[in-house]
Amino acid sequence: MLATAAAVVFGLALILDLADATLGDSINGGTLIIVGLLLIALHLAGFGNRTGAGGRSWNWRRARR
Repeated sequence: MLATAAAVVFGLALILDLADATLGDSINGGTLIIVGLLLIALHLAGFGNRTGAGGRSWNWRRARR
């Protein structure tokens, strides 16, 4: 989920960079790159992943059958 959000942020940053535009005084392409990198880091750290009910993974439930 966070990786998808990072891809959207990177896409927006690319569009802003190609158009040479900003979204105000403090939000520009560089700011969006930093936000995208933060989202990728959170994704790789394991935050925002979808696990099964109660934190059990799909493989654990399948192996039990």
